[in-house]
Amino acid sequence: MSYINLLKENLKEHKDNYVQIFRLSIADLKKTYHGAALGWFWAIVKPVVSIFVYWFAIEIGLRKGGDVGDYPFILWLIAGMVPWFYMNELITGGTECIRKYSYLVTKMKYPIMTIPTFTNISKFLVNAILVVVVVLIFWICGYPPSIYLLQLPFYMILMFLFFNAWGLFAGMVSAIGKDFSNLVKSFVTAVFWLSGVLWDVEKLAHSNLFFKIFFMINPITYFCYGFRNCFVYKKWFFEDIESLCCILGLYLILGFLSLWAYKKLRKEIPDVL
Repeated sequence: MSYINLLKENLKEHKDNYVQIFRLSIADLKKTYHGAALGWFWAIVKPVVSIFVYWFAIEIGLRKGGDVGDYPFILWLIAGMVPWFYMNELITGGTECIRKYSYLVTKMKYPIMTIPTFTNISKFLVNAILVVVVVLIFWICGYPPSIYLLQLPFYMILMFLFFNAWGLFAGMVSAIGKDFSNLVKSFVTAVFWLSGVLWDVEKLAHSNLFFKIFFMINPITYFCYGFRNCFVYKKWFFEDIESLCCILGLYLILGFLSLWAYKKLRKEIPDVL
């Protein structure tokens, strides 16, 4: 089967099962916070605590934080941390999504291609709530919504599509063996610290060609700074067309790899699981 036909099959399975996909995404979200007295409130509490700890460590402890333009460091930090929480969930969760829902593959013959999608949607809904909270925080702090927020859906949808392709590729590979999942988990912390989530990459990117290329092809950096462009830097996504082309190129490569993994492994996965 050609990759074009695989892509058509992927789109058809999503179209034929879209109702079930959304039902499973809500079920996945409920399962995440099932048994907790505060329920979905934990989706906000955990990021707030993490942001406070990083802010305290950098600005109060290390005294390295400082205003970014006209914005306090804490607001700059929040704008970049919110997409990271979503990406972090998908980087690690994407490797485990098919194993987590193995019964759908082995007992119900549910389309494998749609499993990363509904797990992705459940995390995306939480991220959308956090984005609304961030808009309110900026507003309360004296920074009302600007026209640049109109590009937030662009970054959010592109981020969703990018990590959906990642989820299919990583989920398929990890379903065969846990080594890939363990490898990804071992690199997540390094990716976090190297991608400019907590520090400004601009000066380093301008002073060194290697770092400029590294940050241009780093999706974590792109999406974190995409959100900061909306809230802090006031830049349109088309003002940095080079980085956008790099991310779109990476997305095409990742999409190809996900289809390749599906083509090679789809017959083996039910037996392995």
